[in-house]
Amino acid sequence: MTELDSLPTIPCNECRAGIMQPRHITYFTWLGSELIMVPHFPSWVCDLCGRREYDEKAIQWLNMLLSPNTGNPTTSKRRTPPPPRPQTGARRPISKS
Repeated sequence: MTELDSLPTIPCNECRAGIMQPRHITYFTWLGSELIMVPHFPSWVCDLCGRREYDEKAIQWLNMLLSPNTGNPTTSKRRTPPPPRPQTGARRPISKS
């Protein structure tokens, strides 16, 4: 029994007659003019009409991997705290005589 087999099934929103079942498929997408293929991609597939829905976390992970900035160092500048300000007009305790 795999991890996908223990997930619940849901009705298909497209045909309303089929059941969406978890499957691993080959995902295809275009990145500019290049076709990208990702094997064993998690998805939900209708057993009747074949509609596919993809796991949101898996899509976010794939978008992060295919981002043009992947592997580049971050360019955020570190902020250093400002130097302490000198205190002016130091207060002296008032003595009562």
